[in-house]
Parts: sequence; C-alpha cells; structure tokens
Amino acid sequence: MLGRRFLAEFIGTFMLVTLAVGAAITGIGAKTIPGSGILGVAIAFGFVQIFVAYGFGPVSGAHINPAVTLGMLVARKIDAATAGVHWVAQFAGAIVGAGLLKLFVSKWGVTDQTGALGTNNYGVDVSATGAFVLEVVLTMVFVLTILLVTDRAAVAGAAGLAIGVALTAVHLIAIPLDGTSVNPARSLGPALFEGGDALSHVWLFIVAPLIGGLLAALLYPFSRLPERPMSEDPSTA
Repeated sequence: MLGRRFLAEFIGTFMLVTLAVGAAITGIGAKTIPGSGILGVAIAFGFVQIFVAYGFGPVSGAHINPAVTLGMLVARKIDAATAGVHWVAQFAGAIVGAGLLKLFVSKWGVTDQTGALGTNNYGVDVSATGAFVLEVVLTMVFVLTILLVTDRAAVAGAAGLAIGVALTAVHLIAIPLDGTSVNPARSLGPALFEGGDALSHVWLFIVAPLIGGLLAALLYPFSRLPERPMSEDPSTA
C-alpha cells in the first residue's frame, strides 16, 4: 500500500509542477488576453489540484504538498511512516518535473516567461518578512480547508472541487507578490535548477508553508464539527 501511495504522490506532484508551474513558464494567456497570465496560472494550479484529487485521492489522499502531509500527520489523519513516504515522493516528483521544465527552456526552444523557471522569490514586490507571513497565512488557510472538507462531517464528493478552488484563490493573491508557494516541494524543485537567488531564498518557501500547515492542524480541532456520540438521536441535536 505504501508503494501505491508513493507512486500516487510522485505522479501527482510531478503533474502539479510540469502542468501548473509550466503554465507560468509559458505565460499562459498573457499573449492574447491582457492580464490573463495571473488568472490563467492560478486556474491551472486549481485545475491540476482538482483532477489529481479525484484521480489519486482514493489511493493517497492526493496531498502532493509536504505542508498538507504535515497537517494531516499532526491532525492524526495519517501515521509517521505514511507521512515519510509522501514527503519523499513529493520532493522527488517536483524535482523530476522541474528537470523536465528546465529541458524545455534550455534545450527545446521554449521561452521562459517568468525568467526564473517559475521559482518563488521575494525582494521586488514583497519583503522577506512580508513573504514569510504571506506564505504562513495562505498555507494555513489552504491546509485548514483541506482538513475541513475531508472531514467525515463534510459534504461527500465535494472535497476535490473545494480544494482546487482554494488553491486557485491563494494563487490569485500571491502570484504578483512572490509567485505563490504554499508548497515546499513545488518551490524546491524549480529552485534547484534555477540556482542563484531562487535557491538561496528557497528556505523561506519551505519553512513558511510548513509552519502554515502546522498551524492549520492545531486550529482544526477547534474549527470542525464536534463528534456526536453514536447513541445520540440526531433529531434532538
């Protein structure tokens, strides 16, 4: 079962990087509709999250994000062994996906519209402190959303859509500022191939999302519906 989880998380994270970060690199929509680049990339991240959630959710939960896995671990929805498998698979998938994108822009004639392989950074449109706070808050919101919509009391079958919409929303907010991480694997993969400031600053986009995921897990028990005793009559609740 852990092998299936590894493969699901590896492929899912690979798809997130190649398709969604790839959408940023190609400047999706920007050449035809002014300003649609940010919207198009945000939607790309959301759409990939949705179809990965419905495709791989039954296998691994489709975390495709170390911060989500940390939140699930702290919230006691998965065990430590499962979390470890997920983390290795997620970082591996992101690195392989980023390597493929690097080949496109360095060997196969694709122009990188981001100029930095879709990496996250700070210093131009937001300070390091601002980026750190932004990533903590947005990751906390995103992971808390996942914890709540995958709860047993949530509407069955709606989780994947809600998670995808949430990821789109956080990208709309943060793309103009730091490129939006909320996902340490998504940030590390491209930074390894870009190097320079992107690599030296990537620590922020690893640490801040993990803190956000941890905070989400700590808030989760106070945000969810309380467990109802099995003997309780729903009509009297």
